Amino acid sequence: MKNMKKVAAAVLGVCMAASLMACGSSAATENAAPAETAAAEKTAAESTDSSAAVTCVDDLPGKIIGVQLGTTGDIYASDYEAEGSTIERYNKGADAIQALKQGKLDCVIIDNQPAQAFVEKNDDLKILDEEFAVEDYAICISKDNAELTESINGALAELKAEGILDSIIGNYIGDDTKGQSPYVSPEGVDRSNGTLTMATNAAFEPYEFYDGDKIVGIDADMAQAVCDKLGYELQIEDMEFDSIINAVQSGKADIGVAGMTVTQDRLTSVDFTDPYTTAKQVIIVRK
Repeated sequence: MKNMKKVAAAVLGVCMAASLMACGSSAATENAAPAETAAAEKTAAESTDSSAAVTCVDDLPGKIIGVQLGTTGDIYASDYEAEGSTIERYNKGADAIQALKQGKLDCVIIDNQPAQAFVEKNDDLKILDEEFAVEDYAICISKDNAELTESINGALAELKAEGILDSIIGNYIGDDTKGQSPYVSPEGVDRSNGTLTMATNAAFEPYEFYDGDKIVGIDADMAQAVCDKLGYELQIEDMEFDSIINAVQSGKADIGVAGMTVTQDRLTSVDFTDPYTTAKQVIIVRK
C-alpha cells in the first residue's frame, strides 16, 4: 500500500511539473508575441518610410508621383511610368498637394512658383534643392493666326525693352519687389481692335489665380499689357488646363496663357509666341 502511494505521488509530481512547464512556455509565448509583433510592425513601418522617401530626381523610379493633368510636369513625369512609377493626375495642383499631405503620394512635380506658394501655406512640405526641369513659358495661338502671333511677339519685345515685363514679374516674385509694382494700364488706350479672349487655368499662383472674383497674376497682367500695346480689350476665361489648347484650336479663345511650356507635342497643335519668362519644374515632398 505504501509502495502504491509512493508510485501515485511520483506520478502526480511528474504531471504537475509537466503542467507548470507547459504554462511557463505558454506565458512566455504570449509575452513574446506582442514584442515580436511590435518589432515586425516597426520594421514594416521603417521599410515603408524608406521606400517612400524622395530626396532627389534619382529616387523617382518606382514612386507614386502627383501632377496636374496636361502640364509639363505631367508630360515629363510620364517618362517614369516605364521605370515602375505610378503617375496620379489631378485637375488642380492644389488637389495633388492635398493628396501628398494625406500620404497618398510620394511627391508632387509642379512649377517652381506655384510650388513656393503651396509650401508657404503648408509647413509640413518642402521643395527639394535639385530642380526637375527648366522650361520657357510662352503664349499659345492658333496655327491659323500667324498675324496675331507676330503682333504679340512685337508687343512682348517692347514690354521687355521697356522693363515693364520684368516689373510685372517682380510684383509677384521676389522678397524685395513683391507687391511694389502693380501693373496699371496707361490712360487713353485705344481699344478699337475689339476683344482678345485669353484661356487660362486660374489655379496657378502667382501666374494666374483669383483675388476675390477677379483673375490676377503675372500672366493676367502680361496679357493686359500686350492688349494695351495692340489696342484690345482683354477677356479672361477660366477653364481646366488640358482644355486650353482645344479652346484655342476651336476659336473659343484667341490665346492660351497659363504658365504654358513650349513642347514638341504641343507644337503639333498650336503655335507659340517668343518666351516671356523662364521657369522650372520642382519636386515637393513631405518633411
